[in-house]
Amino acid sequence: MNIKDYKSGTHKQQYKYKSFLPSNINHTWVWDDARINVLLETATQRLGELNAFSLIVPDVDLFIQMHVVKEAQTSSRIEGTKTNMDEALMAKKDLSPEKRDDWQEVQNYIKAMNFGIKQLEKLPLSNRLLREMHKILMSNVRGEYKYPGEFRKSQNWIGGSSISDALYVPPHYDDLPDLLDDFEKFLHNEAVDVPHLIKIAISHYQFESIHPFLDGNGRIGRLLIVFYLISHNLLIKPSLYLSAFFEKHKSAYYDALSRVRESNDLAHWVKFFLNAIIETAGAGQETFRGILKLKNKVDAKIVTLGRKAETGRQFIHLLYKKPVITATEIGQIMDLTPKSANALINDFEKLGILKEVTGQQRNRIFEFKEYLVLFKKE
Repeated sequence: MNIKDYKSGTHKQQYKYKSFLPSNINHTWVWDDARINVLLETATQRLGELNAFSLIVPDVDLFIQMHVVKEAQTSSRIEGTKTNMDEALMAKKDLSPEKRDDWQEVQNYIKAMNFGIKQLEKLPLSNRLLREMHKILMSNVRGEYKYPGEFRKSQNWIGGSSISDALYVPPHYDDLPDLLDDFEKFLHNEAVDVPHLIKIAISHYQFESIHPFLDGNGRIGRLLIVFYLISHNLLIKPSLYLSAFFEKHKSAYYDALSRVRESNDLAHWVKFFLNAIIETAGAGQETFRGILKLKNKVDAKIVTLGRKAETGRQFIHLLYKKPVITATEIGQIMDLTPKSANALINDFEKLGILKEVTGQQRNRIFEFKEYLVLFKKE
């Protein structure tokens, strides 16, 4: 089908409201818009350049978890949580009670993401995997009563105080089995000649239009993007997440999705999506450049510790994964006595690597600020 001829779906009369029934997507897609070709070429090039950093950055897996935390914090923020990066890296007990619910939502996102990445090593991307991640995402948080891990069996809607004045009413739950079957087949249909970046752009739009869960659809839909890229080897490491771009351009993101349903303008959404890949991959390269520069700088400082340099190297590896930390956590993770843990902290404070941020004498929290700031840039 030519993208310009695409009809997004129909409105289906239900009891006192109309739901939107999206058209199926499992077929070949072509287009006449030359701008899509240019953006597709650039986006593919940027992904290749980002993957190169995954190959040249020493011990790259040390830094991937911070990409995961950044994605969890940003994607959750789109949905209204207010946990910042520093807080996302703290222990629950170190947060004020009013911040713990938001913190738990971010932690669930991290668990769901890590679970999904691990599962992709042995299982294909599927509706089943999305349900399993949803179960983790929605457990023991606000919305846990909305059937974690299950596709909905009632009508949901987006915006408005009720279904009668909603901005968007997704398909009726009776239509979900056929829609989700078509969606999953498209993900795995190797007989259709569609470039992967176009395929996941269309798949993300379709998933958000189907809105198969009662809650958590936005977060699962954004996870779908990176898992698709990993499963098809477009990403060597899970180092690219579009949530920062979508959050930065939140209104344009929602408008682009709505524009497909309201005006059949799938080309606009595809171009928006490819621009998101281009900008995000470029930002990811800058983050890796910053990591390399900082790593060289920090390694040179740790050498000056002399006999304690090896312990210092072990500690900096820990800080790359957990840059907000307490003395108790250091002792537990590195199997050090309280005296040794505090001595190590003191050495790193003198080197200008760690900084105490509470100003307290007890229950102190330390941050690797120069590293944290690399992931706070928009």
